[in-house]
Amino acid sequence: MIEEMRIRDLGVISDATLTLGPGLTVVTGETGAGKTMVITALGLLLGARSDAGSVRLGAKSASAEAIVRLEHGSAVAERAVEAGAVLEEFDGTAELILARTVTSEGRSRAYVGGRTAPVGVLSELGEHLVVVHGQSDQLRLKGAAAQRGALDKFGGPKLAAELEAYAANYQRWRGAIAERNRLQSEARERAREAESLTAALAEIDEVDPQPGEDVTLKADSMRLGNVEELRTAALTAHSALVSEDFGAAVDAVSLVDEAKRQLEGVAEHDQELETLAGRLAEVGYLLADISGELAAYGTALEGEGPGRLAEVEARRAALAVLVRKYAPSIDEVLQWREESALRLEELTGDSSRVEELEAEIEELDAVVRAGAAAVSALRQEAARHLAERVSDELSALAMPDATLLIEVTPAEALAAHGGDDITFNLRPHPGSAPRPLGKGASGGELSRVMLAIEVVLAAVDPVPTFVFDEVDAGVGGKAAVEIGRRLAMLAQHVQVIVVTHLPQVAAFAARHVRVTKNVRSAGGDGEDSGFTASDVQVLPEAERVRELARMLAGQEDSASARAHAEELLADAARTTSR
Repeated sequence: MIEEMRIRDLGVISDATLTLGPGLTVVTGETGAGKTMVITALGLLLGARSDAGSVRLGAKSASAEAIVRLEHGSAVAERAVEAGAVLEEFDGTAELILARTVTSEGRSRAYVGGRTAPVGVLSELGEHLVVVHGQSDQLRLKGAAAQRGALDKFGGPKLAAELEAYAANYQRWRGAIAERNRLQSEARERAREAESLTAALAEIDEVDPQPGEDVTLKADSMRLGNVEELRTAALTAHSALVSEDFGAAVDAVSLVDEAKRQLEGVAEHDQELETLAGRLAEVGYLLADISGELAAYGTALEGEGPGRLAEVEARRAALAVLVRKYAPSIDEVLQWREESALRLEELTGDSSRVEELEAEIEELDAVVRAGAAAVSALRQEAARHLAERVSDELSALAMPDATLLIEVTPAEALAAHGGDDITFNLRPHPGSAPRPLGKGASGGELSRVMLAIEVVLAAVDPVPTFVFDEVDAGVGGKAAVEIGRRLAMLAQHVQVIVVTHLPQVAAFAARHVRVTKNVRSAGGDGEDSGFTASDVQVLPEAERVRELARMLAGQEDSASARAHAEELLADAARTTSR
C-alpha cells in the first residue's frame, strides 16, 4: 500500500505531498489543474518511460517519491533487498521508499530503498504493487497469461490442486520424453563411443598392468643395466667387513670385536667404558647383519643377466603404450579403466533404458491428458461463473447490454499450465461480435469493464493498489453512483486511487484529494510575469462538501449545491455501511 507521495516540479505541480491510506482515495480538480500529474508521478515510480517535457517550465528536474508499506518477507520486499534497498521494519511490515528523477535534458534516475537502481527494477516491483487503468494505459489482463492466471485464481482451491498435480505429472512426462529423444538422437555417437571403449579396455586387459608396476620396472631397469658394477661393489664391501683376504688390513668386524674385548677387560673399573663396550657390541651385530645382506645381494645378482634386462625393457615398452594413450601413469591408467568400464556398462544399457522410457512415457501420457481434461472442465465452470458475475457488474455500470465472454478452447499442444487457451472477450451489445479486451471499446467503457473485472477478482487475485484514471468518463446519474459504490467495494480489499470528475463517485471516498491550479506572481510586469502551479490538498470533511458542490454546480458556496453535496455524502455512507 502507498502511504505517501511527494511530487516536485512535475507538470504544473511545483511541490506537493499527498498522504494516502487504505480504502478509496479520489483525486478531483478542474480541467487542467494537474490531476493527471498524480498518475504521471505514479507511472514514473512504476518504471514508465520518462519525458523531459513533463518537467515544470523553468525547473532543472522533476521528481516523484513514494513510501510503500509491504508485508515483511513478501516477494516485493525480497526483490527490493536484492537490488540493495534498505527497508525500515515495523511490527511485521516493512517500509520501502521508491523515487525517480527526470532532468530537463531527459536523463532519468531511479532509487529503491535509498539506493540507485536500474529503472527496470522499478518496473519489476511495480507489477506486484500497483495496477493502473486509464484512458490509454495498458491493461493488467490484456495478455493471455494474465487472463489465464486470473481465471485460475478465481477457480479456487479445487482448480489450484488439479493444476498442481497436472504440472508435476507434466514435468515428469516432458522429462522422460526429453531423455528418450536424447538417447535416440545420440545413438550413433554412443555406439561409436562404446566400440572405442571396448577396444581400449581389451588392450589394457591384454597387457594386464599392476598398480605401481611402471615405477618398479624403472628401478629394475636401472639395476640390471649396472649389474656388474653393483655385484662388484657389494662383494668388495662384504670382504672389507669379514674377509681375511682383504689386502693387508684387518676386516672391520674383527677390528670392532677386538676393541670390544679390550674395553670389556677393564669395564669393571669404569662405568663409562662398560657402556661404550656395550655400544661396540651392538655395532658388531649390525656389521654382521650388513655383511650377510651384502653376500646375499651379490649372490642374487649372479643370476641376473642380459635376458632378464630384455624382459624388463619389453614390459616397460608395453606399459609405455598404455601410458601414452590413456593416462600419465599406470595407476591412472587403471583408474581410467575402472571409470571407462562403468561408462561402457551405461552405454550398452541404453537400449533397455529407451524401452523403459517408452513405457513410462505411454503411462504418463494418459495421466497428463486426463489431468488436462480435469483442469479444462474446472476452467470451463470457473469461466462461466466469472463471466456471469462480471456481466452483472457491467449492467450496473451503465453498460446494461454488454457481456463478458470467457473462451476456454483447446490449445495446439499441452503446456505446463494445461491444454487450454483462455481469451476474455467483450460483446458490447446483443448481436455484435465478441472482441478481445482492449479492442472495439472506448477508453471510458474499457475502464468500466476493467473495474467490473477487478471488483469480482479482488477477493482472489488482489494487487495492493489500483489506480483508475477517469473510469467514469461518459456516464452520470445513477450509473455514476454505481461506479462509486463498486469502487468502494473494491477498496474493501485493496487500496484504490481514482481520478474523477463526478461528485457521485467522489462521495464514496474515504479520502478526498483536491488539485487546485493557481497563477502566482513571478515579481515582474506584463502577461508573462507569473507562472501556473497547482496545489494538492487532502480535504477535511467540511471542505469535501464545498468541493462536491463545485463539482455539482460550479458554485461551491451555493446553499442548494451544498445541500445536494451533503445528501450525496450521506447516501454514500449508508450504501457502504450495508
